[in-house]
Amino acid sequence: MVLRQRKISKKNFKINYYPINKLIMKIAVPITAENQIDGHFGHCDSYGVFTISEKNEISDMKKFGSPEGCGCKSDIASVLAADGVTVMLAGGIGGGAINVLNNSGIEVIRGCSGDATEVVNLYLKGSVEDSGSSCQQHEEHHHEGHHHEGSGHVCNHN
Repeated sequence: MVLRQRKISKKNFKINYYPINKLIMKIAVPITAENQIDGHFGHCDSYGVFTISEKNEISDMKKFGSPEGCGCKSDIASVLAADGVTVMLAGGIGGGAINVLNNSGIEVIRGCSGDATEVVNLYLKGSVEDSGSSCQQHEEHHHEGHHHEGSGHVCNHN
């Protein structure tokens, strides 16, 4: 048996170059029907998810419906994380929801208010900082509101 060695000529040799996909950031915001940042993370109408382009600009926005119940007891953190969200710009938010989001790889910026699109643009410019304050009513369980069966968890904000 004779084996032949195949020569590769330069004209038959081709290198394929593939573009490297740049990391696209996704930012979530709890919003009202009027695109305002909701004052309470767990009771918003929906979550706006803003896709940020490699030019650091908003390239897309889609809405996720808000599950019933508190943010710390729902699956919204895993839903948002599965969509690629890495930042949550929130108004009022309790410590439980912050922990759930952080455990899903989502950084939380508290104390945001106003038009969601404007706040996302301000965040992209470096003009939005975390207020450092969690929703104390949620932590202290002292308002009237609904109760989660068997959890001892009270969720009650106006």
